Amino acid sequence: MAERLVPGDAAPDFRLSDSTGNSVGLQDFRGRNTVVYFYPAAATPGCTKQACDFRDSLAALQGAGYDVVGISPDPVEKLAAFAEAEGLPFPLLSDPDHAVAEAYAAWGEKKNYGRSYDGLIRSTVVVGPDGKVALAQYNVRATGHVAKLLRDLKVAA
Repeated sequence: MAERLVPGDAAPDFRLSDSTGNSVGLQDFRGRNTVVYFYPAAATPGCTKQACDFRDSLAALQGAGYDVVGISPDPVEKLAAFAEAEGLPFPLLSDPDHAVAEAYAAWGEKKNYGRSYDGLIRSTVVVGPDGKVALAQYNVRATGHVAKLLRDLKVAA
């Protein structure tokens, strides 16, 4: 597993398919602040709550100069259904082999009910306009995370 990112690190570049089948990469956001958040599975209760919190806070984030991109191991078709069902206006990217999650240290050992397994670690990395990590948060909670992120970024909700 990659080392966790810290502010000042170069954000690993990526290019993935979004929910509409278009290719989206980190370079597409160069010059802007970008919130890259990793979530385990589209259309599950926690991930839906988190995605809807980002949706509901998107105007405030964009007004403060932040774009939002969600990444999960889900296939494009599942992301398309999730985006449509929840009215998600930001890119949802498919990382089926979890290579991007691994590069961002958002893939690793998890423990659940006494068993260990590899999986996606709910994480958020804010990439600055220069492509460097401005903020990295790991093992975040689905509920309340976006509100905390807004406070950490000093963005008025």
